[in-house]
Amino acid sequence: MLRNGETGDWIGTFEGHKGAVWSCSLDTNALRAASGSADFTAKLWDALTGDELHSFEHKHIVRACAFSEDTHFLLTGGVEKVLRIFDLNRPDAPPREVENSPGSIRTVAWLHSDQTILSSCTDNGGVRLWDVRTGKIVQTLETKLPVTSAEVSQDGRYITTADGTTVKFWDANHYGLVKSYDMPCNMESASLEPKFGNKFIAGGEDMWIHVFDFNTGEEIGCNKGHHGPVHCVRFSPGGESYASGSEDGTIRIWQTGPQNLEETDSFVSGKVKVAVDEVARKVEGFHIGKEGKTGNKEKASDG
Repeated sequence: MLRNGETGDWIGTFEGHKGAVWSCSLDTNALRAASGSADFTAKLWDALTGDELHSFEHKHIVRACAFSEDTHFLLTGGVEKVLRIFDLNRPDAPPREVENSPGSIRTVAWLHSDQTILSSCTDNGGVRLWDVRTGKIVQTLETKLPVTSAEVSQDGRYITTADGTTVKFWDANHYGLVKSYDMPCNMESASLEPKFGNKFIAGGEDMWIHVFDFNTGEEIGCNKGHHGPVHCVRFSPGGESYASGSEDGTIRIWQTGPQNLEETDSFVSGKVKVAVDEVARKVEGFHIGKEGKTGNKEKASDG
């Protein structure tokens, strides 16, 4: 499902999977979407029209998918314990397979200008960094418990991980541990504020969204509203808001608030001013395909 990131309004639905969707991702330009499912497929979608562009068959559940930074490749992982790299310029070509994952794959991501990929496992601790050229593990970031969330910061400096009651920040270039903070409960997901990097959010089993100071680890905010465990949290690209997805069946969007006095002008009457006109124009023609037919178009704006 695609929604307006500023208002939460429904834009359109990608229809085609026959099982639970475990992962979804937009490419850098927000022109294509990808999804990984329990129906043993990863699908590529046109994010402007909702059309299915391709379906990539797997032999088991696909738990994670991610576009490369240059948008030419799609990385998938899942229960098979195999990382697959699909060339989106040749979608019918066999994927490149990177084997020897020690367990079922939970998360995947790209870094180092698509020269490195990372993965974590459902039943093993640690994050593994793989050289794309050789398919070999070059480093393992050690954690005591399985990593349920791994995020590469927007500037490429940090890898943020959540494992049990700990959120860690790693140097993405030298792989050293930069900071490690104990959390008040088991945290399923964590995300670093992308613009200033001075705060991070975490959500988990207590159903709350906690906001922490990056430099001290002090809790500086807490948002309550979910009625089930929180499985995913992520900041918007500009850091003006963040989203949380919960077992209660809802996604909530929270306003970050002004970072400093210079940013105050960006906030009027408690609402964030975001340049959404371009996005609205892009998604204005979004439609839902039903049985090969084009449905009614749904505009992103209320007007």
